[in-house]
Amino acid sequence: MTAKTPCRPDELRSLFLFEALTDEQLATLCADGQIQEYEPGPICVEGEPATCFYVLIEGELVMSKLSGGQDIETNRTSQRGVYCGAWQAFTGEQQQAYSTSVRVTKPSRFFVLDAPAFARFMQDQFPMAVHLLDGIAVGTERTRRIIDNREKLLALGQLSAGLTHQLNNPAAATVRAAAELRERVAGMRQKLAMLADGTVTPEALRALVRLQEEVAAQVAKSASANLSAIETADLEDAVGEWLDEHGVEGGWDIAPTFVEGGIDTAWLERIAATTDELDASTSLEKAIRWLTYTVEGELLLNQLLEASKRISALVADAKQYSQMDRAPFQVADVHELLRSTLTMFADRLGKDATKDAPAITVVKDFDKSLPELPCYPGDLNQVWTNIIDNALAAMRDGGGTLTIRTCREGEKMARVEIRDTGPGIPDDVRERIFEPFFTTKPVGEGTGLGLDLAWNIVVKKHRGDLRVESVPGDTRFIVLLPLELPPAVDVSFPE
Repeated sequence: MTAKTPCRPDELRSLFLFEALTDEQLATLCADGQIQEYEPGPICVEGEPATCFYVLIEGELVMSKLSGGQDIETNRTSQRGVYCGAWQAFTGEQQQAYSTSVRVTKPSRFFVLDAPAFARFMQDQFPMAVHLLDGIAVGTERTRRIIDNREKLLALGQLSAGLTHQLNNPAAATVRAAAELRERVAGMRQKLAMLADGTVTPEALRALVRLQEEVAAQVAKSASANLSAIETADLEDAVGEWLDEHGVEGGWDIAPTFVEGGIDTAWLERIAATTDELDASTSLEKAIRWLTYTVEGELLLNQLLEASKRISALVADAKQYSQMDRAPFQVADVHELLRSTLTMFADRLGKDATKDAPAITVVKDFDKSLPELPCYPGDLNQVWTNIIDNALAAMRDGGGTLTIRTCREGEKMARVEIRDTGPGIPDDVRERIFEPFFTTKPVGEGTGLGLDLAWNIVVKKHRGDLRVESVPGDTRFIVLLPLELPPAVDVSFPE
């Protein structure tokens, strides 16, 4: 900025913005404002406090907005009367910021008015217009917030239903295993009654208890075994034949339990050798029956443990997804956010193909070298939710593959790419896809704010970029997020 000169009403009247004003109104503007000359360079910067209202008199200005960490030019003009800066000051909203960056490319002259003076002039001279515009602005923002919240609640409701379905399976397994374990413990108590009549000597009991400990340890090891169906069947045949040959009644019924617990014919030989060393009161069949309860009990405990772990993992994923125990702004691992969101969709992923639910598989291609990001994790989970939900809807009829890929984009940005193999997005739809209230879903299924909300979170709140590329069979939503905190990001608690 260089020289400041007084304002002349006749010069203002030559601008289309002021040509219909009265002499008194022009005099008021000239009394409150001034003419300023600017050398090439910035006039105002997006995100900084909006302190002045600018009207171009002569010269050239360029407007730009941040996208993907870069300034993207949105307008270049030399038209006299073009305005920029704090043009929304009259709405009365507090702590306004410049919505765009403006620079001049050559020496330029502007009529400049402080934001409070501009607001006062508009409110005094055009009160009805201000009320109408303010009402539109407030009403639109209120509507947006209500629908945004509804969009979040709808998504959360859908995901909660899926989470409930996922929790139901391990919970039912826990109840079932606990009931069966109660029966096995009751059976074991009956076996212990043998001790009361003295039919089992102390030496035999000690030997059986040692076998129990060894068998229990083997069952714990078998939990990590990964046998094929053919290998399992072969082992069951071998164990069943061994038990049958050694006169154990119902050996073929016992065989599957023993194989599941990792007890093969070598183990049976060890058990037989132990019983041969004991007195005649402890037969091989008694030992097998005794140990069967042990194996069954340990297997049921394994089921309880695995089901409990699954429930804990689902609850942890739900907690990670909701971010209900975290600060609103923090440094977070984008892969953990993506993983927790995918967990919420688990009931719609990886299904076997059926007429009503075609198979949708998930491919994760994560760049583990990506550092943690400064972000609003809960809001980013909403972004992933909206995009993934749309991708799954696109593949609802024919199934397909959902691919999530992360990598670096240059030195300063992280790239998250969510791809589906659906029919694609037509060109006329793609041009409007981020518009608020625009939706191609049937009435009642979409609000048209899912992608608008995602765009606001990524672009406005994180100073990133969100774009879409689509051809039939390959639709990609690309999210770019800064690896470092941009200077204009507001880290206060989001409304």
